[in-house]
Parts: sequence; structure tokens; C-alpha cells
Amino acid sequence: MTYKAILFDLDGTLLDTIEDIGDAVNRILEQNGFPAHNMDTYRRFVGDGARNLIIRVLPEDKRIDTIIRPCLDAFLEDYGRNWNVKTAPYDGIPELLDTLTARRLKMAVLSNKPHEYTIKCMEGFLPDWRFDVVFGQRDDVPRKPDPAGALEIAKQLNIPPSEFLYLGDTEIDLKTSIAAGMFPVGALWGFRSAEELRGSGAKVLIEKPLDVMKLLE
Repeated sequence: MTYKAILFDLDGTLLDTIEDIGDAVNRILEQNGFPAHNMDTYRRFVGDGARNLIIRVLPEDKRIDTIIRPCLDAFLEDYGRNWNVKTAPYDGIPELLDTLTARRLKMAVLSNKPHEYTIKCMEGFLPDWRFDVVFGQRDDVPRKPDPAGALEIAKQLNIPPSEFLYLGDTEIDLKTSIAAGMFPVGALWGFRSAEELRGSGAKVLIEKPLDVMKLLE
């Protein structure tokens, strides 16, 4: 199969964001008298939008809207000030993006991170590469694993979904890819295990970013 475009997840695929996210959430939890979590735990909490992240970190008996909403607002404010403290592209991502650019493949990003912060991260950490479409979570579009965002990207680029390679690191990404009719590839350097990625429908698992190029030969 000849692929004409690659659709990336952001957190856990292009950027290692886990510590900045976890640190921001932990500060909010501690300010409100709730227990903090270790960074490995956040690998299971992230991926399904900011509100769901806050719900998961709160004690079960505190998961009510009058607590969730102010904690979510405080997290977004904190993360908005501290999104670039420890975050960085994964090793090999710049080289992959250089190679894809040289091959003139279309590149796009679809994230469940709020759209504003998705754009901030792309502009802050990946400004040297052209991405044809970048979408974070938007209020008027269902978040992944609903395929709406992926299909919107395919329509904007005028490329059939079957000609997209979709690279992500979570079950949510793989379900999105399959629902959209794209080729699902699991990134082993991200937030989830090989077993989860394989069980979620990944056709291929790759250990390092440049392994993507083997799928494009």
C-alpha cells in the first residue's frame, strides 16, 4: 500500500509531555488537599481529554461537578503557564519529520489535548516542520476515538482515509484509526504497553520513530 499522508497523535507520540501534565495536576490536587500521583500512573490517566484526566485523578467520592470543574479550570491555568518546562520531542522524532518532509508526505496531528494547548506545543516544540492540519480537542467535534476529527483531516487534505498511516501510542488512537479506515501503527516509546497496543488493533508496532519509513517503502 502506498500512503500519501501520516496522521500523528501528539502526547506520547511526537512529544513526551507526561511530566509537565503530571506536575500541573499534582499541584492542583495538593492545593485542594487531595493525594498526588506518581508519573507512571499518569501514563494510564492521559489520552482522553483534560476533563477525563481530572476525573481520574480525583478520589472516587470527589468526582462531582462542583469539584471537577474548578480543578479542571485550575489545571488548565497551571498547565498554560508550565507546558514547556520538561516537555520535549522524543528521540528520533526530528529525524523522522525531516525524512517525511523530504519525501513530501502530508503530515497532520490529531490530539485530545485542548486545541489551544495543542497549537502551543506544536509551535513551541515542532516549529521547523510544516504540518498541513493540526487539531486538538474542539468543543464542536467529538474527541477521539470518535473518527470525526480524523475524517475531517482526510477531507481537508483531499486524501482517502485508506491512504493515511496513523501513528499513536494508546488504545484511543488505534480505535480512532480503525474507525476512520486508516492504517493503525502503535508507537512503543509512548505511554502504553505493547500488549495494549496489539490488543487494540495495531497492525504494526514500532520501537523507534524512523521505523515508520519501513512502512512507506
